[in-house]
Amino acid sequence: MRTLLVYLFSLLSLAIWSQGASAQISRCFAMANANPPVRYAALAPRKLTPQEVRINFVGHSTFLLETAAGVTIATDYAGFAGFNVTPDVVTMNNAHETHFTDYPDEKIKHVLRGWNPKGGPAQHNLRLEDVHIRNVPTDRRGWGAGIERDGNSIFIFEVADLCIGHLGHLHHGLTPQYRALLGTIDVLMVPVDGTFTLGHKEMAEVVRLLRSRLILPMHYFGGSSLQSFLTEMQGEFLVKIHDSSEVIVSQQTLPDTPTMLVLPAGHGFSRGYD
Repeated sequence: MRTLLVYLFSLLSLAIWSQGASAQISRCFAMANANPPVRYAALAPRKLTPQEVRINFVGHSTFLLETAAGVTIATDYAGFAGFNVTPDVVTMNNAHETHFTDYPDEKIKHVLRGWNPKGGPAQHNLRLEDVHIRNVPTDRRGWGAGIERDGNSIFIFEVADLCIGHLGHLHHGLTPQYRALLGTIDVLMVPVDGTFTLGHKEMAEVVRLLRSRLILPMHYFGGSSLQSFLTEMQGEFLVKIHDSSEVIVSQQTLPDTPTMLVLPAGHGFSRGYD
């Protein structure tokens, strides 16, 4: 019943969004049961075309996304997205204070919380210039033994013919019903700490379920936790260690073979892997 309610809620929110004058068919859902052609990601930073998105790993669980139209988005924003950077949009999760802030910069145009302070699931369907941002609620472990229903969210960014998913502070596995809600995720940002979120085996099952082509590990506290997750996925994914915190991705340049791309944190956070 719980999964059914979440499923119906998400379908309703998508229906509401689709009625807008500027609505477009979601590629994430259109391609959910297909196998689109993929190629290797381009790593050299340069001016973006409409088919590209720039992703910069700030640190911890914060990535800064930049679209060709100039929209900037910071994930799991806790008050910092880079020096002299004020994003247009920030997303947050409230598992720990390193994933949100109660005092976001007033210049930020859109603050998307992964939980609803008034109760119930958060609902976001934001279209800004060339990007569409939506969420799928997930549950959160409480400080005791309880579960906070809809306490966090997975955020999906549809831009440049790509579907980019940020798992946030995921506390439970995902069922095929969740995959149906998420659609095809081309680029997946995955917490790999192995403790505060999910154990490595459980998180590996999530990655296998979503079948993304490019995986960006995040939320690790040293090389050992990252290496443990990479070992867990050994033989299923190529592993590349990039020397820059930044990568430019397009649908045409995604890897042919599913790939883990480790980006070093770019702004004073621990690299986590040396």
